[in-house]
Amino acid sequence: MINLIAAQAYAERHGLHALVVQLGDEIVAETYAAGYDAEKPHALYSGTKSFWGVAAVAAQEDGLLDLDEPVSRTIPSWADGAKALVTLRHLLQLTSGIGFGGLGAAVPSFDKALATPLKDEPGARFTYGGIPLQVFGAVLARKLAPRGLSPNGYLHARILDPIGLRVGWWRELKDGTHPLPTGAFLAAREWLKFGLLIRDRGAWEKKVVVPAAALARCFSGSPANPRYGLGWWLSPLPSVPDVVYASGAGGQALYVVPSENAVVVKFGGSSSYKHDAFLKRLLG
Repeated sequence: MINLIAAQAYAERHGLHALVVQLGDEIVAETYAAGYDAEKPHALYSGTKSFWGVAAVAAQEDGLLDLDEPVSRTIPSWADGAKALVTLRHLLQLTSGIGFGGLGAAVPSFDKALATPLKDEPGARFTYGGIPLQVFGAVLARKLAPRGLSPNGYLHARILDPIGLRVGWWRELKDGTHPLPTGAFLAAREWLKFGLLIRDRGAWEKKVVVPAAALARCFSGSPANPRYGLGWWLSPLPSVPDVVYASGAGGQALYVVPSENAVVVKFGGSSSYKHDAFLKRLLG
């Protein structure tokens, strides 16, 4: 059962910028603060990562890639040593063996990401960071080149445009590319659309955008971290195991709770905000 009062009170104590809650087909709560409103885009920070798991499973459906193929199939320089063992799934699950880094303003270009050495055996350890997403971006860029698309262009054409999601803007790196692990700015109701696509198992207005079985691959954890899928965090609450959420620094969150027919967008600006604390109040 959804407890909006307790959840909103917690969010307001931790730098609330926006809170939008949809149950079924209806938005049942919408609050803005700190100069934000329904139209003003907000930084998602690492919430941006959640787009790429969905794009990856769509690309697999389109025959562009296989999640379990090695990076070296596309990037020959990764054919030697431990890098030869790294798969696209490892990159998206943050278990590739690449160390911490590449977040915020430190996101490297594709070429610099590809030159990053491994610190751990692939699959052995979960290490949060942005560099693995940039390696995935380098692979996807090469696979898309014959189509004349960038990773960002594919994401828009394949996922965002079909659901009418308008990105406010997206950061650019010095080489003109858009980073994958961060950089998207969206208004709250726009990010809500992405959550509805997830809640409704890949369908938008009864039309399939991503097949449900393919989308489900985003929500399986790894042995190194059972609570992290392909760019998505999985439920911290044993009592509500179907929760999935995207997370960004400062308390950015897109929560999807299919069992409650619910999607919640929360924007904020506080390092003290905790997802599990919010979810316990929302679903307690």
